[in-house]
Amino acid sequence: MAFVWGVDSASSVDQQLLQCVITNFGRPMVWGRYLSTVPRIASGLTAGEITFLQRQNIKILPIYNDFRNAVGYENGKNVALRAITQAVRLRIPKETFIFANIEHYFQINEAWIRGWADTIRRSDYQSGMYHDPIRGPFSKAFCQAVKKDAKIGNETVLWSAQPEVKTTGPKNAPTFSPNSPKCQKNIWAWQYGRDAKTCPIDSNLIDRRLYNQLF
Repeated sequence: MAFVWGVDSASSVDQQLLQCVITNFGRPMVWGRYLSTVPRIASGLTAGEITFLQRQNIKILPIYNDFRNAVGYENGKNVALRAITQAVRLRIPKETFIFANIEHYFQINEAWIRGWADTIRRSDYQSGMYHDPIRGPFSKAFCQAVKKDAKIGNETVLWSAQPEVKTTGPKNAPTFSPNSPKCQKNIWAWQYGRDAKTCPIDSNLIDRRLYNQLF
């Protein structure tokens, strides 16, 4: 299978949450988790969670979301540096993709994308971006950044939030068909279902090329 099924959550992962997912949906192969605690939004990934998930043979997709504005090169650089610091603190292996969490209501421009991508490129990690290609300004900004620096389109992996279908398990997952910006890109992940009622998770399909570079 070219794609694997997984989930992401703002909540910490423990046996209770994992069992909820397994019982109601199926066993995930990937779990997306935030690198930092953001009050009232997300609990940060811990060393204990990493150990727990790895013992379950579930790979972790690291997400950095401790920012609310994505405008300006220096801002993109600084956000990337903070993400790298968190990844190093958690001993995330080199070459792992780290995803900037860019919501549809964020302000964003091409300079921020270049700042993030340039800084991640110079680190031991690889650049990823969670985004909404339909709502908000991400697609335009991303393609402008690619026009200025083609390496961004070749190196950055995109995780699309569109279209939103419904939350399912792996057996009922849709065919991989995310929306994406209309320029060079690697669209290797799709969050196709959000805010499940039975467990506090979103459901995703992940390209095996990305899966192989998670940890």
